[in-house]
Amino acid sequence: MPPYVRLHIRLLPHTSHNFETQICEAIASEISGGNLPQGSRLPPVRVLAHQLGISKNTVQFAYDELAARGLVVPKNRQGVFVSETFMTARSEEKPKVQVPAPSLIPRPMPNSKMHSQDTILLSNVFVDPDLLPNEQLNECFRSVLKSTGLPSFYDTQGFYPLREWIAERLSQRGISATAEEVIITTGSQQALDIACRALQHKHIATENPAYHIGKILFEMNQMQLVGLPIHPFKGLDLSLWEKRLAQARPSLLYLTPNFQNPTGYSYSSQELRKIAEMAERYQFGILEDDWGADMLSFSEYRPSLRALCGDNVLYLNSFTKKLLPSLRVGYLVGNRQMVPSLVAAKRVATLGHPSLIEEALFEFLSRGYYDTHLQKLQTALDRRYHHCLQILEQVMPDEVAWTTPGGSPILWLELPPSIDLPSLIATMQSQRINITDTRSSFFGTPHLHGIKIGFAYNKEGALEHALQTLANTLKQELAR
Repeated sequence: MPPYVRLHIRLLPHTSHNFETQICEAIASEISGGNLPQGSRLPPVRVLAHQLGISKNTVQFAYDELAARGLVVPKNRQGVFVSETFMTARSEEKPKVQVPAPSLIPRPMPNSKMHSQDTILLSNVFVDPDLLPNEQLNECFRSVLKSTGLPSFYDTQGFYPLREWIAERLSQRGISATAEEVIITTGSQQALDIACRALQHKHIATENPAYHIGKILFEMNQMQLVGLPIHPFKGLDLSLWEKRLAQARPSLLYLTPNFQNPTGYSYSSQELRKIAEMAERYQFGILEDDWGADMLSFSEYRPSLRALCGDNVLYLNSFTKKLLPSLRVGYLVGNRQMVPSLVAAKRVATLGHPSLIEEALFEFLSRGYYDTHLQKLQTALDRRYHHCLQILEQVMPDEVAWTTPGGSPILWLELPPSIDLPSLIATMQSQRINITDTRSSFFGTPHLHGIKIGFAYNKEGALEHALQTLANTLKQELAR
């Protein structure tokens, strides 16, 4: 059964159009705009009804109307698919970007801080280790060692069967890739690093607030940076983005369309389409960090920029948070012209990734363990996410707002301007609750005043205790 796409639909209750019409017009607009590729499978009726909080009959009526217009085709026992005969207005032109050349200057990486086990890490983006497939991974390592022993050499680009598996997986999600275009990396961080090293012109635009360790990496590599503001409650001001991109003319735009860190924001299909148009207009490349893929319940996915714009988009992803942080396996997908420069940058940085880890991971994937694990993980994350929202609703003061990302391990908690963040963080630390100070993730004066909440790492009791303590502290501060 093919996977289905994630739809970005906002229902407006107080309009002249009923929900059936709103759903129908929203999907029709996505199809005609080229945001839903031909052959894409729509969410099952029960899933979309669950997500929108409406009846299944309403969704079914909308699907029936789309089928009557010839926009979708129902297939028995398989689902509803975007018609392959419907011609969209989408331009077939791809963004034209410069082919990067390698820059071979290695830079040191910052060390991470270790925390005591009795401290609750309230901003942790990782997943609870108890939800990860340790025993199955151990078995795969034993199997590889028993059958082939320790590998004698490594492939700088990565274990070829693993690259084949990744390319096939991506093709099922509309991302055209071959094993020759995939580079195995030490997590997504190395993928980001070698993309920076391979840039000929060291000028990058990225989100504001930015992925913090990525921002440090850019700064350590002496990149010229421009920040593009994200507001998780209002979306993207793309007119401001375009103004800054037109003025700065960066070589590369690095962004995270699904569950951006630290805000948890996910881009709409319309926003992705306009960003792709800007890439073509101003001739910059795109580095798409899709770390949040596979973290949505119901196994849905969203068409990526790589799928929408072709192989001039660099695409990176990682198995780190979904399987086991210590594996440190990610991958970067380029095109035939880019790959030699990217592999050269990786070779200078690390020569290669441990082959034993790559072969054991391939064993895990080829046995079919990954999808089974993801189903369990998505269910657990969904439960923790809704539990977190329930606690926030119960305990937080009225002046506090939070995002509802719908998945991933994080959300953003926006605090009143009167709250002193350093003082709050210190007070929570004294009670053995660690909160990450996100102010250094911003370019210039922060336009948000809040903190990142990680709901996937802590057990329900620990999360409830931490959020209740945080709420009590905030109420005390606001009362002053």
